[in-house]
Amino acid sequence: MQQPSNGPRRGSRPQGTAGWVIGHAAGAPIILARSWIVAAVVLTVIFAPTVRGFGFGLSEAATYAVSLTFVVLLFASVFLHELAHGFVARANGLRVHEFAITLWGGHTSFAGGGATARVSALIAVVGPLTNIALAVLAWAAVQAVGSTGLLVALLYSAAFANAFVGVFNLVPGLPLDGGRVLEALVWGVTGNRYRGTVVAGWAGRVVAIGLVLWTIALPLARGGQPSLFTVLWAVLIAGFLWTGATAALTGAAAQRSVEGLSAARLGRPAVVVPLGSTLADAQRAALAAGVVHVVVLARDGRPAAYVDPGAAATVPVEAYSTTDVLSVAVPIPVGAVVDAGTTGEDLAHEVNRVAPMSPVMALVDAGRVTALLFTSDVVAALGARS
Repeated sequence: MQQPSNGPRRGSRPQGTAGWVIGHAAGAPIILARSWIVAAVVLTVIFAPTVRGFGFGLSEAATYAVSLTFVVLLFASVFLHELAHGFVARANGLRVHEFAITLWGGHTSFAGGGATARVSALIAVVGPLTNIALAVLAWAAVQAVGSTGLLVALLYSAAFANAFVGVFNLVPGLPLDGGRVLEALVWGVTGNRYRGTVVAGWAGRVVAIGLVLWTIALPLARGGQPSLFTVLWAVLIAGFLWTGATAALTGAAAQRSVEGLSAARLGRPAVVVPLGSTLADAQRAALAAGVVHVVVLARDGRPAAYVDPGAAATVPVEAYSTTDVLSVAVPIPVGAVVDAGTTGEDLAHEVNRVAPMSPVMALVDAGRVTALLFTSDVVAALGARS
């Protein structure tokens, strides 16, 4: 399953899955998560009785070796599934962050903010189609090799496993690839990606609930009792689906909030005064412009500081004309400047860039300082929209 991020990320690779980097592909690291060891051990033990059932007369050690071989082949199929996602994403201009093999199989993380509905659907569907193609190849190999033997058993198992992974991933609900296809379909029809994510996210939740109900109801309908082992696995898979669908819905809501950001709307209007001005000069300029905030310009025209209203209020009125404005001003670091027309993700990136230097940045429109943007205002806007 691919796992697009909420938008493009710049700079170094974002913190991703913890584990061992075992290689690189499509310009991204291939990470083997530590949890994979747990999955490999559990699946090897689970598959061992099936190997015994083949009747090959293998020793216990050989039985577990064959079982482990199948598990490795299974995860290799998952890896090829993820590579398909990543290479198609990269071919369509998206940056791949990582390929990860994990407890639940794997995922591909890439910047998905610039994708269209068509590209998103293409990236999603290519993974399951890769598994279905592998299943067909394995089945063809079974026919070529013969009807018995250990190799045939492994090939048959590989064909079944890939067919299952491919078909299961096409189920239309997030976080499965079929959910991404459904998201893209709704997105393409309505022109609203958020609506597509909501539909596909809730479809994923319905699939999760339906899986548990089906696991319990089907044996009861046949007059039997559901297997505790089967129910536990169904609950685990349903939990994975529910968690993934919920994460997708939460991420979509956050992304929608970010897209509504506007520096021009959030900025607090300001007037400028030159270096060397007094507090009285700043007060007159603010009153004339009908604003509260005053920015002090350096000699090269750069915003150098802004007047702190709290500090200015401590100065006696009679001392305004003799108080240098810098004595009640807070410095604006070099680079803490943002274009007034910045919106959405670009604004979020700019705030993230400036925030470590200063909680306030100057907004510039056509080279002229027009306002101050406070990080706290951006955070409050995100909270309100969420």
